[in-house]
Amino acid sequence: MARPKKTHDPFRWFDSSPEVIRTVVMMYVKFPLSLRNVEDLLAERGIDICHETVRLWWNRFGPMFAAEIRRKRVQKMRGFTHWRWHLDEVYVKINGEMHYLWRAVDHEGEVLESFASKTRDKPAALKFMKKLMKRHGPAKAITTDGLRSYKAAMKELGNAEKQEVGRWANNRAENSHQPFRRRERAMLRFRQMKTLQKFSSVHAAFHNHFNQDRHLISRETYKAQRSAALAEWKTLAG
Repeated sequence: MARPKKTHDPFRWFDSSPEVIRTVVMMYVKFPLSLRNVEDLLAERGIDICHETVRLWWNRFGPMFAAEIRRKRVQKMRGFTHWRWHLDEVYVKINGEMHYLWRAVDHEGEVLESFASKTRDKPAALKFMKKLMKRHGPAKAITTDGLRSYKAAMKELGNAEKQEVGRWANNRAENSHQPFRRRERAMLRFRQMKTLQKFSSVHAAFHNHFNQDRHLISRETYKAQRSAALAEWKTLAG
């Protein structure tokens, strides 16, 4: 008789409960708080941890939670047509040098992909778009700004006819940068590009999960959706 497979418990080597770890990671990634802010807020609730523990937990569990959120959302979205993407890139300064964070959002503001690079030329745009299409498939229309790298990359991919460029057409992508910018200021910028890539991906998944567009829905609907998001959050890596 075959032995039953042992379930992998990612929390088995930690003294704190999974509920506390999930709360700490959610607070740090979701809200524009510093490591010490999270430590102080938890101390008021009787949870005594060091700010370095907050750093350890988000580094250890943040990507794992984000990957599970992303996997579930991609599976749900495969049954629907991607009829418009918005692509844009923002400047991010790391140790005094300018880097670029490429981001793609859909027509509803859902962050689809984040990609950090040192340049914003054709190879960087091509790598970003290949990564995006590999995970989410093609879209009917792709809105970008006037950067020539997008046109060159899309021409090589064979979907240049899908590109749309307009003065205000890409406001959806521009507005989606705001939550990340607030989080960046709270972290006092990034020290390494790999940290930028890691955190931007985790932050995007968390933002998608908890963002309910509360200004567009009623109070009752918002409360119901918020409760559903929190209930699903408590089951991650369970």
